[in-house]
Amino acid sequence: MPPEHDARQLRTCLGHFATGVTVVTCEADGAPHGATVNSFTAVSLDPPLVLVSLHRDSRAARLLEGRPFTVNVLAEEQAALARHFAGRAAATPRWIPSPSGLAPRLAGALATVSCAPWAVHDGGDHLLFLGRVEEFAVHRDGRPLVFYQGEFQRLGPSPAVFRARPAAEMMDATGNVERGGDRT
Repeated sequence: MPPEHDARQLRTCLGHFATGVTVVTCEADGAPHGATVNSFTAVSLDPPLVLVSLHRDSRAARLLEGRPFTVNVLAEEQAALARHFAGRAAATPRWIPSPSGLAPRLAGALATVSCAPWAVHDGGDHLLFLGRVEEFAVHRDGRPLVFYQGEFQRLGPSPAVFRARPAAEMMDATGNVERGGDRT
């Protein structure tokens, strides 16, 4: 890192980007394992790919290599479960085995995305795991657990109070609406 950048300051800056909270699960040596992860994103719809980022020295990264995994999207009332899989035994997980040879799921998750291993890439001090989506489901209604500025958060007012706009409408820096999608 260049001398003018401090890792702690960069982490604080990046913490201003709110993320959802997931637990990535896999099975190793006949037992289910999981890790709390907020670095999760969709990559592609064709083929269907998602990405999770894990610290390269973590046990989770060693366990995930070459194995199917499931991304469990946590609900706002599942903060104790997130802490549990972050190493602070705060909850007792309820596992749902996968009948299809994919990774186990967690009971109570808002949604799950079960993946076959696709590729692993170097991401500096992290490894970037790409998974091909094999199964996915929304399991229940609810609000997601959110991570912001180093803490679990709840969403504000119900998203229903905001007026939805077509994706083709984009607001520019002056507040004017542009139509048509990507702009350079």
